[in-house]
Order: sequence, then C-alpha cells, then structure tokens
Amino acid sequence: MTDVEAQVRSKTITWQDPLESARLGATMSGLDYMRAIAEGRVPPAPIAAHFGLRWESVERGEVVAVAEPDESLYNPIGMVHGGVAATMLDSVVGCAVHTTLPAGVGYASVELKVSYLRAIHAGRGEIRATGRVVKEGSRIAFAEGEIRDAEGRLLATASGTCVITR
Repeated sequence: MTDVEAQVRSKTITWQDPLESARLGATMSGLDYMRAIAEGRVPPAPIAAHFGLRWESVERGEVVAVAEPDESLYNPIGMVHGGVAATMLDSVVGCAVHTTLPAGVGYASVELKVSYLRAIHAGRGEIRATGRVVKEGSRIAFAEGEIRDAEGRLLATASGTCVITR
C-alpha cells in the first residue's frame, strides 16, 4: 500500500428525492416550508448533506444555518474551499428571501458577492451562517449574509439579489 492509499478516507452522502420536497414546498408559504425543513418534517435540499448543514432558526426574513466543516471540504492548499462559504451564504441569503414569499411563489439567485475575511479550517467547531432580508420587492429582493466561527469571529460576508418568480 502506498502512502497516499493509506491516507484515503471516505464520506457517505445520503439524500431524498428533492423534487418531491419542492412540489410540497410550492403548496406552502416560504416561512412554513423552511420551518418544516428545519424541524425535520420535510427533507432538506441534497446540497445540505455535503456540508452537514442544518437549519438552526427560521424566522420571517432571517435564517441561521450551521455546519461543522471537515477535511473533505479542503482545497489543495489546506483550508476549506471558498465555494463552501459561498454555497452556505447563497443558501441563507436565498432562504431568508424565501421566508417572505407566499405559497406558489419562488425565487432564484441572480447575484451574490462574497467577501472572504478569514480562512475556514476543519476541527475548529461549527460555523454559523446568518441570512437577512434587506429589502423586499415584488420582483427583486435584496439580502445579506455572514458566516461566523464558534468564537464569533466573522469569516465571510455576502450581499445577494434574488429574482421573485411567480
């Protein structure tokens, strides 16, 4: 066995059919749907399994998601890939907007600007992503997000724009 083979690790990801959840979600207000996901009554989006992301709180216009990054999310230079932070921020920004929408109305991200302030490393505890709606609109909504580590240090921020789809 080579040194590389001896260091091989694995991670199993499981998820449920996301289209069934989406169909159910279309019949609920965004707030009710997000709360149902947070409470485990509706399966989360499959992307959440990759990061171990779970919803800690869901209120109208504000959501909080937590995850504990592991080394499977590392980039080649030994830290959590920036795409993980961007994905978490896109999720909380979009889901914060979703909590403001009535049943049958959706959204899609059209812009996300991320600023990386500190590196994220595995083994340092949970990271917490918060998303807040800044301005609701009939066609466009604006939101912001941030990620903090277990000690409360700011790791990344984002501003995002979502188009409202009817």
